[in-house]
Amino acid sequence: MENNKINFIELQATDLEEIKKFYGNTFGWTFTDYGDVYCDFHEAGISGGFAKTDTITTGGTLIVLYHSNLSIAQKNVIQNGGKITKEIFSFPGGSRFEFIDPSGNKLAIWSDK
Repeated sequence: MENNKINFIELQATDLEEIKKFYGNTFGWTFTDYGDVYCDFHEAGISGGFAKTDTITTGGTLIVLYHSNLSIAQKNVIQNGGKITKEIFSFPGGSRFEFIDPSGNKLAIWSDK
């Protein structure tokens, strides 16, 4: 893993079983479930996952970058005009925060540290 590189793509899904069936049957992707609200996908050329949501929002795809030090990454985002939308939080496998760039794009940065 390298700092500041796209590392993970998170997509939204209203029905995880249906979305796994679609991508599994259509493209041969495999999945790892994390409870009933999230699953990672594999065999897609890049790491990614599906987050369960009631409705798909515009811009529902979340580009996730990696950084070994979230505090430094968050400081850099703020200093360069980004706005934090979700403070650092933990999830199975690591921590992350989410932000809006100066053009309004939503991204996240995660770490396994």
